[in-house]
Amino acid sequence: MNLGASSVSLSVKDINKSKSFYEDLGFQIFAGDITQNWLIMRNEGCVIGLFQGMFEKNILTFNPGWNQTADNLDSFTDIRDLQKQLKAKGIKLLTEADESSVGPASFTIEDPDGNPILIDQHV
Repeated sequence: MNLGASSVSLSVKDINKSKSFYEDLGFQIFAGDITQNWLIMRNEGCVIGLFQGMFEKNILTFNPGWNQTADNLDSFTDIRDLQKQLKAKGIKLLTEADESSVGPASFTIEDPDGNPILIDQHV
C-alpha cells in the first residue's frame, strides 16, 4: 500500500515561535499562510506542518498523489481505493472520503494508541 508523501502536522501554541524554532533547525517555509496560522516547512526530505488553533493533537499525514516535494505523481493509488482497502482490513475510519467523488479528498484513522492519521489527497 503506497500512501504517498508523509509529514507530521504539529499543533502549536505560537506559530511565530515555532516557525523561528524550526528555521533554526534548518527548515524553510514551503507553503502556507502565517496570517491564517498555518505553515508547511521542509528540511530536505522531511516535511512538517505548523498549525495554530486548528486541532488538538499532532497528526501523521500522508498525501497520495504527491512525492516528498509535493510534485504530482503520474501514477498513484487514489484515496478512495486506499479507503476501501483499509475498510476491508477492518480498520475503523473516523472520517471518510466520499467514494462517489473524484479528485481531492481525505479521511482520518487512528492508530492503536489514539494517534490521528490523516490521508489527504490534493490531486
